Amino acid sequence: MDLPSGVRYWTVVDDDFEVVWVADQWLRFLRFGRSRAELTTKAYAEGVALYLLWCRITGRQWPQAARDMGLFMVWLKYTPSTPDGEPASVVLGPGAEPARRERRINGVLTAVRGLLSYAVSVGEAPRSVLGQIYELADSRDLPVEAQGEDSGLSYRLRAVHRVQEPEAEVDRATDEELVAMFLECRNARDRLIVLLLGRVGLRRGQTAGLHRSDCHLLPDSRALGCDYEGAHVHVRRRDNSNRAWSKSKEAWTQPLDFLVVQAFDQYIDERHEILGAGGSDFLLVNLFREPLGAPMSPDALGELFERLGQRAKLSRKVGPHMARRAFGSNVSDAGGSVDEVQALLGQTHPESPRPYLIPDRARLREAIERVPSPRALHGTGEK
Repeated sequence: MDLPSGVRYWTVVDDDFEVVWVADQWLRFLRFGRSRAELTTKAYAEGVALYLLWCRITGRQWPQAARDMGLFMVWLKYTPSTPDGEPASVVLGPGAEPARRERRINGVLTAVRGLLSYAVSVGEAPRSVLGQIYELADSRDLPVEAQGEDSGLSYRLRAVHRVQEPEAEVDRATDEELVAMFLECRNARDRLIVLLLGRVGLRRGQTAGLHRSDCHLLPDSRALGCDYEGAHVHVRRRDNSNRAWSKSKEAWTQPLDFLVVQAFDQYIDERHEILGAGGSDFLLVNLFREPLGAPMSPDALGELFERLGQRAKLSRKVGPHMARRAFGSNVSDAGGSVDEVQALLGQTHPESPRPYLIPDRARLREAIERVPSPRALHGTGEK
């Protein structure tokens, strides 16, 4: 849905292409009342559309269908969708490949719970629905460390319906992989992108969302109204025309080292040679295909990483987020503290850096080799 301001969000329509009112209200609330990303409303809209489709084909009214959420979960797992949005035949038989995996099912359930909770709050669904999708739990279920000294007894809602997701392996890009991809870059812009992801640690949405005015590359930027010392970029959340979005709600300043500044200089020369002083205020723009000067999208950065991995003949697929994990891990390997990693990744919660602290295998090997061999202790007996 495009608004006159140019801001977009995703919604849900019925078979007559009429907007489903309560879903539209909830998705607009998420987008503008909670400042959620456009892609978040897209994911939630897709989940809600599946729930409403299941209600329609099974003859259920969506406000009351929460009592049969278990059946909906089975339907999600074994009923694939077709290109026209209608369900295909149910997948049957032992060993049949599920139509949707555990993570996708949990994502749909999260969207459905959000819709139903909102519907209760605006009087579109009975309050009894909350008891069907949430169970009431208290702080006695929590570990002692999480209860706090003076917290007393408190209550919280816990989702009733959730499937167990398999343990996902989290990995980082190795320095060798990033160097190989860097060497396969055919222009200064692509080299800068690899460094912004792998050496500065930005997300691809933050990288594609950088504006030229966000980049301060001088040792002293006070002439620009910025008192932050040294070369740096300002990472800000804003609505961008290329749909780039910073996941971090708070803006922060990210320092740059000499290698990244040198890559900036080479890219600026390359850009000026092709576009002159033209182009948009976005930092990263199209230079080698039409429309020239248009901002690159986050998806374009993902496609670039895929091409670079193929050119470098890597043994696995290395995505932009693996480069970000490499940055966080390298800061830690170099002696950086957890709070430094947290600040450099633009995170607010103290536990957020944990998935990014993946030690280099060579450092783990060195840690083992530092352990002394067992020695026999020879004591002297008393006479």
